[in-house]
Amino acid sequence: MRTSTLRRVGTGAALAALLSVAACSGGGGGSGTAGKPTGAGEADAGSVTALQQIRKKTGTVRSARIEGTTEMGDTVSMKQTGTIGWSDGLTGSLTLTYTGGTMAEALKQGGGDGSVRARYLQDAYYADMGEAFAATIGGRRWVRYAHQDLAELGGPAGDVLEEQVQNSTPEQGLKALLAAGDVRKAGQEDVRGVPATRYSGTVEVAELTGRNSALDAGQLAALKERLSAAGVTTQTVDIWVGEDDLPLKKTERGETAAGTFSSTVFYSDYGTEVSVRKPPAGDTVDFKEILRQRAAGPS
Repeated sequence: MRTSTLRRVGTGAALAALLSVAACSGGGGGSGTAGKPTGAGEADAGSVTALQQIRKKTGTVRSARIEGTTEMGDTVSMKQTGTIGWSDGLTGSLTLTYTGGTMAEALKQGGGDGSVRARYLQDAYYADMGEAFAATIGGRRWVRYAHQDLAELGGPAGDVLEEQVQNSTPEQGLKALLAAGDVRKAGQEDVRGVPATRYSGTVEVAELTGRNSALDAGQLAALKERLSAAGVTTQTVDIWVGEDDLPLKKTERGETAAGTFSSTVFYSDYGTEVSVRKPPAGDTVDFKEILRQRAAGPS
């Protein structure tokens, strides 16, 4: 496999996998199948109070099962399913299925079947790239991406995702919604047969600092920095909350430096057991080591 193809496959798999986690947290883009809610432009005090209580309740749980879809411009279209935990840094195990975009094409060129198993640990993300890819790197299936290397791999977007992958919880989506100047209750709807209350809002990045008392100055500044670094100017967020004050579904949509970002995530089984182990050392290779080896050989 040529070095250029390997880089596209390896880097794309890393960033796409991290995008899926960012989508779970609510920091990567915006939502919005319905656009701005009626009367957008002024936050509803009752909705803000309710969301603060929901955020507090969500902060008491430390794991969940997720299922969703993510799209980023013409780069990636994917589905993800699995479990994540956040009691001691982010951990989790997801299966990512690439359904379109340049990332799916790169995987096909690399001999993959379009699916990648991903494991998230406190210090790194691991991707099982399959047998065809392993055959090009000495038979090792798992590629390790240290969190500290992500900014170098992905530029500004990678820098944002590095932070997101280490701080990804459903609570992050609630923070984004609380930062919206027009957040309000948008009705009652069922989510997969479960009654839920929908909250909607639009985040205008340029107007975040000091505007909304629902988050403190440090939280607003951190959110603005993440979104600005990804080239986001506006994002819309919708969250459906069950009768137990836990999120059941979240959608986002926004424009970023890499194109239109959209995601839908379903949450279930809060408190589920999450047990993730590092892949065997003998079956793992560091992504930067792959690049060094390929750079030294014929391209």
